Amino acid sequence: MKKYKTLTAEEAVKVIKSNDRVFIQAAAAAPQLLINAMTNRHEELRNVEVCHLHIEGEAPYADPKYAKSFFVNSFFIGPNVRHTLQAGNGCYTPVFLGELPLLFKKNVINLNVALISVSPPDKHGYCSLGVTVAATPAAIDNADIVIAEINQKMPRTHGDGIIHISEIDYAVEVDREISAHSYPEPNETEQTIGNYIAALIEDGSTLQMGIGSIPNAVLAKLTNHKNLGIHTEMLSDGVIDLILSDAINGNNKKINHGKAVTTFMVGSQRLYDYVDDNPFIEMKAADYTNDVGMIQQNPKVISINSAIEVDLTGQVCADSIGMRMYSGVGGQMDFIRGASLSEGGKPIIALPSVTKKGRSRIVPFLQPGAGVVTTRAHVHYVVTEYGVANLYGKTIKQRINELVKIAHPDHRETIERYYFERKMY
Repeated sequence: MKKYKTLTAEEAVKVIKSNDRVFIQAAAAAPQLLINAMTNRHEELRNVEVCHLHIEGEAPYADPKYAKSFFVNSFFIGPNVRHTLQAGNGCYTPVFLGELPLLFKKNVINLNVALISVSPPDKHGYCSLGVTVAATPAAIDNADIVIAEINQKMPRTHGDGIIHISEIDYAVEVDREISAHSYPEPNETEQTIGNYIAALIEDGSTLQMGIGSIPNAVLAKLTNHKNLGIHTEMLSDGVIDLILSDAINGNNKKINHGKAVTTFMVGSQRLYDYVDDNPFIEMKAADYTNDVGMIQQNPKVISINSAIEVDLTGQVCADSIGMRMYSGVGGQMDFIRGASLSEGGKPIIALPSVTKKGRSRIVPFLQPGAGVVTTRAHVHYVVTEYGVANLYGKTIKQRINELVKIAHPDHRETIERYYFERKMY
């Protein structure tokens, strides 16, 4: 059995060379010690491309003052690298989360180095990718060199994230807390949206929902539901109590029966403690969790996703504010389509009716340059605090009537009139 070589972080990252492409494991599994050590080499390195989904914690290499050393390629734009697009030391690659592993498997994007974080090896030499699988297995297979933080505090999770130490070229042993994330209690608007969505969820449904106040508000309303399942891209704290009470048990699922399936998780230490060596939680790669063919096999799939704005024909912008890229395509379309094809499934777009500044998020037309993540042909349910609009099978005029009803009352007349005055026939 190959023994990995243990080094300091500073020693390990010396293998990174100018003009290399470096992959960083996503979300809460981002190896912060290696990230910092790589960034500290900014005076030696030039033109290193750093690519990743959103990562929790710090991204010091994204500082524009290091533009000659590092260039950020985001597959999903997090707040810690959002500034790079305007500063010119970063870019965004649009990709469905379910297809991200294929970029590495098909050698569309070749990697020189992968920076990952894993649990300590067991007696057989197997480590776990812990709280993030996503595209990491494909990146490990593609990369020339794999450098791992072996973290004593990384939860050992079951599923596709099990790798042997022989796949690790250099290792750094650490004992570091996993990045935790929490959201405030849902406000009145979010609670109302949560009530509307919960009313759409039947016993035996399979849930996909992410982190945030609206998903948490929905989950809090499901305590009396029975035989719910989880097949999602992201797992957070809101599911724990429902699992412990047996409201979520996966008994009605057709695939991964009796398991809660996810590809990454972000939450509190309670979540990380709960998933540690828990066989009920199954971590799968993103090209499994987000595969439409897989999603649709489960019954009554409920997909809950957010949006920045929705126009009166049903087009959903979820990745940009006008021309300014804000986040990414992510897995929204994967699950919108999967839920719509599931027997009894309901794809849902949920958003407050107005922004914090009072601007309507139900709009006659998307802002110039705004990207369409979910097309008008894919959208089914749109939910605000003013109700539920079901657009499936509706004509454009019927959709306008439905969406105007759930817009904020202060904006309803204005957005409807604006649309009809300027619509091209």
